[in-house]
Amino acid sequence: MQPDLELVAVSRDESFKAWYHGYPYRTVRWHFHPEYEIHLIVATTGKMFVGDHIGSFAPGNLVMLGPNLPHNWVSDVPEGETVEQRNLILQFGQEFVTHCMESFPEWRQVEALLAGSRRGVLFGAQTSAAIQPLFLELLAARGLRRLMLFMSMLEMLVTAEDSELLASPAYQADPTGFAATRINHALSYIGKNLSAELRESDLAQLAGQSVSAFSRYFRRHTGMPFVQYVNRMRINLACQLLMDDALSITDICYKVGFNNLSNFNRQFLVAKGMAPSKFRRYQQLNDASGDASDEAAARDAGGENAPSIVPAVPAHDHAHTRTARAAYPQA
Repeated sequence: MQPDLELVAVSRDESFKAWYHGYPYRTVRWHFHPEYEIHLIVATTGKMFVGDHIGSFAPGNLVMLGPNLPHNWVSDVPEGETVEQRNLILQFGQEFVTHCMESFPEWRQVEALLAGSRRGVLFGAQTSAAIQPLFLELLAARGLRRLMLFMSMLEMLVTAEDSELLASPAYQADPTGFAATRINHALSYIGKNLSAELRESDLAQLAGQSVSAFSRYFRRHTGMPFVQYVNRMRINLACQLLMDDALSITDICYKVGFNNLSNFNRQFLVAKGMAPSKFRRYQQLNDASGDASDEAAARDAGGENAPSIVPAVPAHDHAHTRTARAAYPQA
């Protein structure tokens, strides 16, 4: 299931966008955007989808999202019932970040937070409670007061001690990022041969290193041991295949390179905190939210500066795909 693109319109006389919406709503679907986002749930409970993470949410759920990280919050609300204000949203682009970096040396303190947001950062109840009144005031603030509130919120997030990353490290792993290193060939080989038997000794030979040197080098660049990285990559592929109802869980187990179902289920549970069957059910819930958001958009068409959604481009529409990627590059 490809995420849809949300077009975020920031007013020319503002540095960032602060707004809220209810439920159901047009953007309640599996989607992404090039902007950073701070997202606070103020009403309803349900399921949260961030990258390859699936979890539960309740009022006070505060998450920061990095550029192009797919996400969705699906509320447990009876059909036909509406919620006026479900979540508060703040969005700002990379250009704004770059200007701040160039203008304010103090902004360097924010770099670690921005880097972590590319996997999604979940904050605890203490930080959420401190930020919510600032967030609510920000919705109506103007001029310099907006900037003061925004910077205060960022300071709280930077210094928060109750945060955790959501998407797995392997979800963000990009072999092209190691293009200048010898390990690039090993990472590329792993990505192309997940269904085959992968031995660390063979990959060490491919990288031109001893097994011990390769093991240290691999862990330094990926943040995890070789076997764990391979398992995570296989689980990531399994997550994609679980979106296809035509494949059984057993078929997927062998297709991604596990040699028995019990090991696959065990590794999936460790990585995702749930069985593959439950993950598939939740993804079906995530997918169904797009239909509800279409109905909400039809009821609430128009509105100045309202966010809009560009559906995922079909794989066969190569020309459209090139245009979309050029306009909205993946970070």
